[in-house]
Amino acid sequence: MQYWLMKSEPDTFSIDDLYRKPDGTEHWDGVRNYQARNMMRDRMKLGDRVFFYHSNCPEPGIVGIMEIAREGYPDFKAFDPGDPHFDPKSTPDHPRWFMVDVRYVRHLPRTITLKELKERPELADLALVRRGNRLSIMPVTKEQWDFVLSLL
Repeated sequence: MQYWLMKSEPDTFSIDDLYRKPDGTEHWDGVRNYQARNMMRDRMKLGDRVFFYHSNCPEPGIVGIMEIAREGYPDFKAFDPGDPHFDPKSTPDHPRWFMVDVRYVRHLPRTITLKELKERPELADLALVRRGNRLSIMPVTKEQWDFVLSLL
């Protein structure tokens, strides 16, 4: 099993939105960064655990846990000219963008804030707290995963 952190702005898609889905599952679409795409396409596997991180909000932080429910497949929104994530260079025969499906596991009892994560020397190598890292998807080691959960 691998561990991940995926960011979403809560005004766009929040952990509560995922929780309210009939089966708690939704596709994670609209990623338009090649490095993040490659992780979804090539590395994320069924059952991998994921921290749900709320970004670009008053209190950014880890708010819950989800799991990969479907491995990488073409992001069909890239094919739709009416969708904000449309990419005319991406076609069903030669998809440029991929997505995964995620499934709700649980809310955390409290938000583990970015500020708190940055203050922990044990997390100095966590991609999220490294300067200049703006990826919306990043790997997390098992040790980092366990340490973050120990903060609850």
